[in-house]
Amino acid sequence: MDDERVSQDPTAENETDADDRQDGDTPGAATPRPARHQRRLLLFAIAGVVLATDLLTKILAVAYIEPGRPVWLIGDIVSLRLVRNPGAAFSMATGMTWLLTLVAVGVVIGVVRIGRTLRSPWWALGLGLVLGGALGNLVDRFFRAPGVMQGHVVDFVSVGWWPVFNVADSGIVCGAILLVVLTLIGLEPDGTRKGVEK
Repeated sequence: MDDERVSQDPTAENETDADDRQDGDTPGAATPRPARHQRRLLLFAIAGVVLATDLLTKILAVAYIEPGRPVWLIGDIVSLRLVRNPGAAFSMATGMTWLLTLVAVGVVIGVVRIGRTLRSPWWALGLGLVLGGALGNLVDRFFRAPGVMQGHVVDFVSVGWWPVFNVADSGIVCGAILLVVLTLIGLEPDGTRKGVEK
């Protein structure tokens, strides 16, 4: 019957399509919001694994490694030795603990903001490593002696002449290297390549 016929509202369909597109997507783009959500989950999952591993290994290092008495693992090359580091990764910039804490907080905020637009799993991996490492060392900065924003980071891995480091330092450095490589090859956080239309 004509009276019972229901007409479809074209504006409702357009609103739905607009909701399903990400910011910056062109009409008709087949990159729905769940893809971006999955990349964020990947980022935070990687960060969580790095953070948990860093915290656990630091707890074990403090409990079982005596200061000044290294535990040799591979000859005289690789050892575990407990070091309280007031500086940045790999014992750099000692004496600037409060500034390094602020920088780390800025890194965390920046990574979270970039994560909102992620569609590249490689960027999610790199940023997740950096985020987890930054959070791991921030925990030390805030909760270890000598005080809030002045805490010394626990380092315990020594390899040859390389400065003593921890899991968080490794995450930061490996993540940063990956992000530099992705930038050099032109892969953007949204999954596109420089010079190639979305």
